[in-house]
Amino acid sequence: MIGIIRNVARGKVVPMDNRRRFLIRGIGTLTGLAGGALILKGLAQENRDNPSRNMITPATQEAIDAGLAYLESNQHADGSFGTGQQRGSVAITAICGLAFMAGGHQPGRGRYGRVVTRALEYILNNEDRSQHQLGFLNNPAASSHGPMYGHGFATLFLAEAHGMVNQPVLRNQLKGTLDRAVALIIRTQNSEGGWRYRPAKNDADISVTICQIMALRAARNAGFAVPKETADKCIKYVKSCQDLRGSGGFRYQLPPVTPPGFARTAAGVVALYSAGLYEGDEVKKGLDYLKRFKPGSHGGGNFFGGDQQHYYYGHYYAAQAMWIAGGRYWSEWYPAIRNELLSVRGQDVSWSGHPFCRHYCTGMALIILQIPNNYLPILQR
Repeated sequence: MIGIIRNVARGKVVPMDNRRRFLIRGIGTLTGLAGGALILKGLAQENRDNPSRNMITPATQEAIDAGLAYLESNQHADGSFGTGQQRGSVAITAICGLAFMAGGHQPGRGRYGRVVTRALEYILNNEDRSQHQLGFLNNPAASSHGPMYGHGFATLFLAEAHGMVNQPVLRNQLKGTLDRAVALIIRTQNSEGGWRYRPAKNDADISVTICQIMALRAARNAGFAVPKETADKCIKYVKSCQDLRGSGGFRYQLPPVTPPGFARTAAGVVALYSAGLYEGDEVKKGLDYLKRFKPGSHGGGNFFGGDQQHYYYGHYYAAQAMWIAGGRYWSEWYPAIRNELLSVRGQDVSWSGHPFCRHYCTGMALIILQIPNNYLPILQR
């Protein structure tokens, strides 16, 4: 899963950029200021050499800076994010934490290092330690009908932060919690190969499945063991949800009672990537289906069509799918979603969309806009 990455746009296999991941995580192991300065200098040079970095226009960076400042000023005293019924959600807290990390802010380092650390501590303090649900990351008071969404996003956040924490006690707590969180995902995969709302081997759907397999991919990248069988079963399930003979889009779950959709297809393509499948008819047709929804086109991702519920979720995965595919997929998609996100931003510099709170929408928008930074380990080429 992590040894090579296929460049779909060019049709060739290239090594994954382990050097960048080593540099980022190496900062946490150095004690000398000179060594840390050299690594930061290397990261800065690598960021300047990244051609996609130029896609972040001055207006985009201004929106990013204002959005991160908005989130910082609205983080709760316990380190969590979310408002109303979603206050204290581990999913939203993780998404906001990832938004800061996408800007290069790590636990304890960077302008917003303390914000990331507090979000990390909050999620670690919301681990279920009961024998039946050991390792389950969840705040019952802020959970909807699908707490495994929260567990998946929270596990992803912990995996992305792993190796970047310099405090020994917090680092050890993170390792133990992440190990148990990963084990829970592995043992709750159902017979079809997917996951559903609860941490149990019952039914499955593609939107929960992507959260789990992406978390497992990040954990695997961080050095945690993930059985190949788990990824293979996931690939089989995700493939079975695709309308391969028709539109190429992905359905919500089996049996195929729901039609393919934008958000489901974005999740399906990234799920295949996360499980280790980077090319083939499934990926190609999925990407071509997504292109119908490019912002500014007839579909436009549905923000202006009233389907705001899945807008940020869908584009969060669609942008990742196009980034990994590269080439024209990425070069044509990112400017379109960038410009649309800038156009729908609220006057208070945050993003919104029914029925989710502004913290969720803003976190998602900021992750999308900062993908060209190439800072999140899960998305590094």
